[in-house]
Amino acid sequence: MEKFVRLTAKACALTQPNLNTDQILPARYLKWPRSRGLGQVLFQDLRHDSDGKPRADFPLNDPARRDARILIGGRNFGGGSSREAAVYAIYDSGIRCVIAPSFGDIFSQNAAKNGLLTAALGDTEVAELAEAVTTDPGRPVTVDLDRQTITCGSHSYRFAIDPVSRNQLLNGWDDIDLTESYRDKVSAFRTEDRLLRPWAVPASNH
Repeated sequence: MEKFVRLTAKACALTQPNLNTDQILPARYLKWPRSRGLGQVLFQDLRHDSDGKPRADFPLNDPARRDARILIGGRNFGGGSSREAAVYAIYDSGIRCVIAPSFGDIFSQNAAKNGLLTAALGDTEVAELAEAVTTDPGRPVTVDLDRQTITCGSHSYRFAIDPVSRNQLLNGWDDIDLTESYRDKVSAFRTEDRLLRPWAVPASNH
């Protein structure tokens, strides 16, 4: 998994609250293999009208924002069903960080396992940040996971993230890597437990 330490990039504001995983990636695309390119159908039904034409008023359809790598969302971003493919679609579109006041719990867990940072800021701070990048689409935003800060112009904010997820992202660890990181502690526990409870160790057949 790709590490996330620090990112400076364009940001796009999409602050509609309660954007759920079905809106992020409509269910009909769940049968697609990831290799087909889930990023191309990110927000498919929100980005296009009933005739399949791109909506001019959808932020990510704006040429000035199409290469944004940071998404600024609304409250309860990623709620709904527990489809990991929604995270794949965001990540494969080039977005590496979503900033919002709150996230769906399972969405956040899936994001951390796939290299996507979910950074939680207060409502007022998210609104201020969204206004800044909407007014000036070319304004860079810097997200520093090590310091847990987001910087835009003269403004700096401190964001919240689950410490285990932070550790996984900083190191580029998936769940197996995370378990492996405790190998020494597991080994030490086993050794101590054998001394404290020798009767619990299965008898050898040799």
